[in-house]
Amino acid sequence: MARIAVIGAGTGAMAAAARLAVAGHRVAVYERTETYGGAVRRFERDGFSFDTGPGLLPLPAVYRDLFLKTGKEPLEACVELVQVDPSARHVFADGTRLSVPNASRAGVVTALDEALGSGAGQRWGDFLIRAREAWDRTRRPLLEEPLWPNWSVLADREPYPAVPHKRLLRTRRATTLAEVGAWELRDPRLIALLESHALAFGLDPRVAPASAAVLPYLEHAFGTWYVRGGIRELARAVYERCVARRVEFVFGAEVTGVLEKDGRAAGVELAGGAVAEAEFVVAGVAPEVLSRVVGQAAARGADEVAPQRGLPSRMTVLLALRGGRGKEAAHRTVVHAPDRESELDALFAAAPATPWRPTVTVLRPDDPELVPDPEHEAVTLTSVVPAGRPGPEVVDAYTETMMRAAEQAVPDLRERLLWHEVRTPADIADVTGAEGGAVPPPALAAGDGRLLHPSNSTAIPGLFTVGGWSHPGGGLPHAGMSGALVAGLIVEGPEFRGSQ
Repeated sequence: MARIAVIGAGTGAMAAAARLAVAGHRVAVYERTETYGGAVRRFERDGFSFDTGPGLLPLPAVYRDLFLKTGKEPLEACVELVQVDPSARHVFADGTRLSVPNASRAGVVTALDEALGSGAGQRWGDFLIRAREAWDRTRRPLLEEPLWPNWSVLADREPYPAVPHKRLLRTRRATTLAEVGAWELRDPRLIALLESHALAFGLDPRVAPASAAVLPYLEHAFGTWYVRGGIRELARAVYERCVARRVEFVFGAEVTGVLEKDGRAAGVELAGGAVAEAEFVVAGVAPEVLSRVVGQAAARGADEVAPQRGLPSRMTVLLALRGGRGKEAAHRTVVHAPDRESELDALFAAAPATPWRPTVTVLRPDDPELVPDPEHEAVTLTSVVPAGRPGPEVVDAYTETMMRAAEQAVPDLRERLLWHEVRTPADIADVTGAEGGAVPPPALAAGDGRLLHPSNSTAIPGLFTVGGWSHPGGGLPHAGMSGALVAGLIVEGPEFRGSQ
């Protein structure tokens, strides 16, 4: 039985802690803030409740596996999962509206033909078949195994089987997601549908590899799920599973250094000078925090993938509305930007001081636990924005443009509005420690390895990294997978190659 110190109480870190405790280790989690969950937080006011981090759960099998492996109670005994249908409603720049059925290829094809015209469904269906092939080729090395020592193979090999495209007497295959849309989907609304999945993770489709096709495929194949009471309830359930397995949590405990002895990790030092000795240290923190406690060069080997920089953040607007949620409301509506190029340039090229008209996701959960009574509604707006610490005037301008877009999903929004709260990139930075509130995307193959993440193992023996900033990247499912990988590497050693 080893003593293990975990830095941070994000979902990936807690997933690792629970698995390690079940394996017989003594695990203590040191969290700088006063609560668990990392970016998975909740805001409450006047009987309203909102998720301020992720609002939906893709690939719930990751957490089903966690609960199966760490106790007798399955996930569904601890939280109520609800499959969202339609998966999303899309409002395109030309005013076209599309409701996408959840996890139904035939339903999606029919819906696309009815909304966008004959042939649209077939083109999207054929794309999903190719996206599935990319998923099958990358699922295990990117999600279920520790990062390969020869990770450059993943960086160089494009798994998406793009359709040959003839242009100017040359035959080419798509290498970016934007080229997949332009050459294989062609309709600007289908392109917007495709690219919205990348944009939701802060990825520029013009440079994101074609392998990003797996992102819409994941949602199509495994469905979109909501946790009754909000995604914060999932974090609560993971925390309680840890406590039940005798994981110790120390809140308000900032780790200022990782101790080393005989060339390996030997514990952590806390603000104030206290020391907690341990045979292994698991760091579930942003790269900036990790570099402060161990040094960036020491945290990874010389041949490892470097942490990603320059990633965007998110703005979240929480709306308390009078009047109940209408029966016609969709749980999720994506209101697309009217000018794709302007939005992408603003996000990934210039980071302007004044806001543009962004793509906005509107969440309207049918959940009585979020409101004081049936005569009120809690609505959450999210949009990808540049990382940083925007001033009050910029925040107000962003908020106004997001609310204006949201009126296409909630037409009477202004008249019903009681109050609103805003969560900015600065708030994300304060909670997670990530520079500018940057949000990590999931790992993707190809693209010269730009979207791979550093290995869970580090250059310091006994020190491991977990969570969205390490392999296999950001997003709730990926964080849970990283917890499984780290637990396997500690329990079974460097020969661990993932669950079979």
